Amino acid sequence: MEQSSHPIGVFDSGFGGLAVLQSIEKKLPRYDYLYLGDNARTPYGSRSFDTVYQYTLQAVEYLVSRGCRLVIIACNTASARALRTIQQRDLPRMAPGLRVLGVIRPTTEIVGQFTRSGHVGVLATQGTVSSLSYPIEISHFYPRLEIFQHACPMWVPLVENGEASGPGADYFVKKDLDTLFGLSAAIDTIVLGCTHYPLLLDKISHFLPKPCILLSQGEIVARSLADYLVSHPEVEAGCTRGGTRTFLTTDSPDTFDRLGSLFFGAPLASSQIFL
Repeated sequence: MEQSSHPIGVFDSGFGGLAVLQSIEKKLPRYDYLYLGDNARTPYGSRSFDTVYQYTLQAVEYLVSRGCRLVIIACNTASARALRTIQQRDLPRMAPGLRVLGVIRPTTEIVGQFTRSGHVGVLATQGTVSSLSYPIEISHFYPRLEIFQHACPMWVPLVENGEASGPGADYFVKKDLDTLFGLSAAIDTIVLGCTHYPLLLDKISHFLPKPCILLSQGEIVARSLADYLVSHPEVEAGCTRGGTRTFLTTDSPDTFDRLGSLFFGAPLASSQIFL
């Protein structure tokens, strides 16, 4: 049966993509949106490539079954480990005209506009760091930049356990920043390569050993999506404009609504689904 609504799908392994959706909705308020958080299987950052790919594909297929013709993978780990395979291997068999976009490319396209030293830091999950997605993508646009990566395995648990602004975050944030700058003291621009990390922005800014530009992805992805829809009118025409937003989670809706509101900046009312 033909779907009457074709929302823009936004997928994340948990809560972080809600901050991306908030920025997208602020930039593009007239469209319908369907958000899916795979909270029952988060985090993705420490999982294998194959597992992340399978989980992400299941989520994309579900969103397509709900009428989404455009899906944003608002998860750095899933973008790093699954996006290219889904685009090249899976979309052609699913349906004509589908588009799946990630959050890494929009950031890497502009990072060179900010650094003066040519030394860029990337803070991300272990999965994103080990994929080398940021160094590879940045080298396509800015081959002379030097990229220094560091994985921060404790940052997501701190955020999801409500410790982002508490003293418990101080030790880990300072430790990880010191490790990053130990790789290069010349870093002057840092990519926050996980959608959870902007909730630690105050801590990060406090413990930075020197002034740096911090790039978080919400506004970057929102601007990139707006440009994409203008340059691809055939995709834009397939997105319905009712101004609705629907939230789905694979875990407890009560927990999702309580913690997710911290990322989205507004109350949520989600429903549970099973992938």
